[in-house]
Amino acid sequence: MVEEKWLKARAVIGFWPANEIDVDDIELYADDDRKEPLEVFHTLRQQMKRSSERANFALADFVAPKDSGVADYIGGFCVSAGFGEDDIARGFREKHDDYRAILSQSLADRLAEAFAEHMHERVRKEFWAYAADENLSNMELIEEKYRGIRPAPGYPAQPDHTEKAALFKLLDAEEKIGVTLTESYAMWPGASVSGLYFSHPQSEYFGVGKIERDQVVEYAKRKGMELKVMERWLAPILNYTPGAEPEEEAA
Repeated sequence: MVEEKWLKARAVIGFWPANEIDVDDIELYADDDRKEPLEVFHTLRQQMKRSSERANFALADFVAPKDSGVADYIGGFCVSAGFGEDDIARGFREKHDDYRAILSQSLADRLAEAFAEHMHERVRKEFWAYAADENLSNMELIEEKYRGIRPAPGYPAQPDHTEKAALFKLLDAEEKIGVTLTESYAMWPGASVSGLYFSHPQSEYFGVGKIERDQVVEYAKRKGMELKVMERWLAPILNYTPGAEPEEEAA
């Protein structure tokens, strides 16, 4: 697959001045003057009952608050190793070889993940260079001993797939590398990965988990979306039944 160059890999990355606003959102700016807002990423916060003092995280926690005076930044990326994967799989299926068709697509997915890992390392050491002296072994990389994270919309730390729209707009991903979003915010080619770069020394991966109606109502308002629409996108993590009257309203 590699030697015969069955697939083409492409990537686009970007970095923007950014600060946390309104506790759970991240405001991006057009330049370092930070006077012209460029975009806002909305994040969701854990609502877990804990027996320890561990905080309930939102991704916005890993960006300096606007009123702190700290000039922080955030990065974004979209990478793909899937250009050509559909043709390859189609060729195998035409030969009634479903096994190799599935295997070729699985390998393309793994290559995309490896490409995302490679680009993240270059971001830390070269492009953003907040960890220019990083020197980790392969095992340490696998164990994610590096500083920073690269969470993706639709995954545990940000379960809302609709946040991809803002990311793709900022990166101009379709024009720059040809990766597109479907109406359901799936990426094409399928062997693609997109997400955000955070450099905070204490940033870590986490799962938002189940969330309550109060947060969904407030989140929908921040995003300017109808509650019913927002509930459909967040259905897998809702800790209530949409459409049922809240207890305080039913009383």
